[in-house]
Amino acid sequence: MTMQDTAPLLDVKGLNVHFRLPTGDMHAVKDVNFSVRAGEVLALVGESGSGKSVTANSLMQLLPDIATLSGEATFDGSNLLTQSERAMRRVRGQDISMIFQEPMTSLNPLQRIGRQIEEVLKQHTSLGSAGRHARVISLLEQVGIPEPQRRYRSFPTELSGGQRQRVMIAMALACNPRLLIADEPTTALDVTVQAQILALLRSLQQQHNMAVIFITHDLALVRHFADTVCVMRQGELVESGRVKDVFDHPEHPYTRQLIDAIPRGSKAPVPDDAPVLLEARNISVTYPIPRGLFHTDHFQAVDGIDLTLRKGQTLGIVGESGSGKSTLGRALLRLIDCEGQIIFDGHNIAAIPARRLRSRRSEMQVVFQDPYGSLSPRMTVGEIIGEGLRTQFPHLSYDERERRISEVIKEVALDPEVRNRYPHEFSGGQRQRIAIARAVVLNPRFLLLDEPTSALDRSVQARIIQLLRDLQQKYEMSYIFISHDLGVVRALSDTIMVMQKGKVVESGPTAQLFEAPKERYTQTLLAAAFLDAPQAS
Repeated sequence: MTMQDTAPLLDVKGLNVHFRLPTGDMHAVKDVNFSVRAGEVLALVGESGSGKSVTANSLMQLLPDIATLSGEATFDGSNLLTQSERAMRRVRGQDISMIFQEPMTSLNPLQRIGRQIEEVLKQHTSLGSAGRHARVISLLEQVGIPEPQRRYRSFPTELSGGQRQRVMIAMALACNPRLLIADEPTTALDVTVQAQILALLRSLQQQHNMAVIFITHDLALVRHFADTVCVMRQGELVESGRVKDVFDHPEHPYTRQLIDAIPRGSKAPVPDDAPVLLEARNISVTYPIPRGLFHTDHFQAVDGIDLTLRKGQTLGIVGESGSGKSTLGRALLRLIDCEGQIIFDGHNIAAIPARRLRSRRSEMQVVFQDPYGSLSPRMTVGEIIGEGLRTQFPHLSYDERERRISEVIKEVALDPEVRNRYPHEFSGGQRQRIAIARAVVLNPRFLLLDEPTSALDRSVQARIIQLLRDLQQKYEMSYIFISHDLGVVRALSDTIMVMQKGKVVESGPTAQLFEAPKERYTQTLLAAAFLDAPQAS
């Protein structure tokens, strides 16, 4: 008997979710139907705002009071949507568990992790203190936490991101649930840690024959992890089926759009004789770490790095969190102190006083990962984009500045009419376009892009990548593109530098590095990135 022949563990029919807002009723989930069986992994995919998490939270009755639910979600013969809060408390954690995207918001920072896992056991089992302690140690071993006896007493802040997510998995599996809901459980993790977490989930799921609802916007992960997939858009389920069928033969235009948004293609290389714009020699960054009143240790964040960037070239810098990527980028822009030489257009800017360097800032610009955090909420879009013009080109008249602001807003594919609006009125992708416009308005020769697409949905990410390609071709800018997303780096970069613990592990032309990586660390990164993503039909 195949999995399809067994009865569903969870059967959702006609699920609707409405939110009562001051501005009126919002229909967030619209007549959604799906089912999941024991031992099956069902993926819910779609962009931000598609209704994935609302759907999952409605099954657990974790929505705010302004939400109204209708329909059926039959689990073990009972409709979860009509259960009392008392009945749902027995279900949550025992029969159905949930893993959230950011473990630091789900774990109590003031309580040791062992005690937090024990709370689940205390709530749902009759185990005594010794039994609970033994079960927690067993769970920590099961999810791969090193030294579980010691880590039992650790606080969440003492663990890495991957370890915190493993603790969340241990907590979710404490009572051997039959259904696990994993809501973007790997989005904030490095690719190698992400691969480890997914392998762990798959192993535990098969071991316990659990059903899993896996919520994500990353189709490459769905291809490798899920059995069936449901594609959501604006609260509606637009397509569903076996993963291979949906990916190989997508029927709905939105599904095809998501698949087409997977980064692909490559950048045309710049000529070998293109002039060198930026050259770094033996760049090192060291941070002091106080150890008591009279002793200070030092942490080597960047250790003796050399690089060369030519006109019109893109250098991709990849590596896990803490590898020194962003620190190196900020050092090259002289945003932090460093040792070594930074030769920009023939001048060693590392030896120039900060005050004199201001006149060259227009030639070297940066776009950060979080546009909302880097755009002033008190300034309009026009003021944000024009601020650099007023500082760097004070000789421009008001009309000249306004004309240039309108031009660059058009260049990043926004309507010039938005110039009088504020950042909070825009989507994440639109805010990133504004951040790019703020940098490009000064006609820079060098642009540092520090994880500029990591917080964006895949389709939005694809449009930002194309925008960056177009701007580079038009203005012959040189990019340093910092990212942990190897698919995006491959699509944008001429050459790639792989960093680990402040050092360069490997570097070379993009195609060469991806096709024949020499170093084990590079091979591990590429293997963990699920780069053999499906191509569009």
